[in-house]
Amino acid sequence: MDTRKLSEEIFSGVLDISRDSTGVTRAAYGETETQTIAFLEEIARRFNIHTFRDPAANVVFEQDAAAEAPYILIGSHLDTVPKGGNYDGLAGVAAGLVLLCEFQQTGVRPPVPVKAIGFRGEESAWFGVPYLGSKSLLGKITPTELEALHRDTQKPFKDYLLHAGADVDRIAQGIPLLNADRVAAFIELHIEQGPIMVDRKLPVASVAGIRGNLRHRCIRCLGEAGHSGAVPRWLRHDAVFAASELITRIDDHWNTILQHGGDVVLTFGILSTNPQEHAMTRIPGDVSFSFEARSQNDSTLNAMEALLHSECETIEHDRRVSFEFDPIIRTPSALLDRSIVERFSTLIESEGLVAETIPSGAGHDAAVFANAGVPTGMLFIRNQNGSHNPREEMDMEDFLAAVRILRRFILEY
Repeated sequence: MDTRKLSEEIFSGVLDISRDSTGVTRAAYGETETQTIAFLEEIARRFNIHTFRDPAANVVFEQDAAAEAPYILIGSHLDTVPKGGNYDGLAGVAAGLVLLCEFQQTGVRPPVPVKAIGFRGEESAWFGVPYLGSKSLLGKITPTELEALHRDTQKPFKDYLLHAGADVDRIAQGIPLLNADRVAAFIELHIEQGPIMVDRKLPVASVAGIRGNLRHRCIRCLGEAGHSGAVPRWLRHDAVFAASELITRIDDHWNTILQHGGDVVLTFGILSTNPQEHAMTRIPGDVSFSFEARSQNDSTLNAMEALLHSECETIEHDRRVSFEFDPIIRTPSALLDRSIVERFSTLIESEGLVAETIPSGAGHDAAVFANAGVPTGMLFIRNQNGSHNPREEMDMEDFLAAVRILRRFILEY
């Protein structure tokens, strides 16, 4: 079987389905994500691979239907951020499907059965909550998350689950829809979403752990609007200056943590005044912004949340404003299985490549499985131009090297 040709067919076919004006958009539980699942199922059936939708509406591929033995599960997600790239998530699903097609075509039955899975709704861009497909499958969705509203339609997540054919009643009760004890290992291939592997010339790398995060989708700073020329500094309640001071103070804390060897990244990804009110000649009385912190250390995340509130209290007093917080969204960090991490490093070296273990700054479905007690590993594939943008660029040679490593991992498991 021509592995390269099949891989290229998968990537180009999904690109055609999900291309938008500037990049690629596969909305979580949206029509394009559904069309992508149908396209992958067509390829699977061509190779006599059994395929079905699980009770959380994810798509599953397997050589033998309803195998009862413990199995290795390979997968990643199918959705993207708005106007993102084609490889984020899809590379891991494609790798699992390609390997199953290879095994089926060549009559190979691995010593441990293998299944591949394409998760829905991993990206938090759509409902403000990550890992929706994998958390639904493992009984980890909270009542608040079921009511999370879609960024565009403002409809709750539970409505999308229902439309996709998921078992919403069991998901709402927190009942696991997958017997995690039967998963011998969960493996996720994913493009690296930062520049480390490009800088260090690493085509493939083993991942040691995944950063957790805390997020506020919308924090409001409330001051008092006024005429820009008529109110002196000492009488102002300027929300923009207050929010800007908060950002500067948090940046100083970030730098201090890094200087002391800590691990954290911080982002204020959304920052805006009210578009119906803002003007050059108006002192802004209302600013909204998001806040995200990521770290491999959950105590560091807790410290950042405390610092955020502490600095807000100080600025409220100094600048005579107030801050309103929406409910916080927490995602725990995850350590991956040490034996799998080391095995991947050994296999990378056997390919004649430099083996280096790196952390994942981005979140992945693998974190959900690791924190559920499933032995979990990840392989990163080098990716030019970062991620969450239309310029994602994965070299096919790097992808095929990762598939070879995964094949050996499975056959020697």
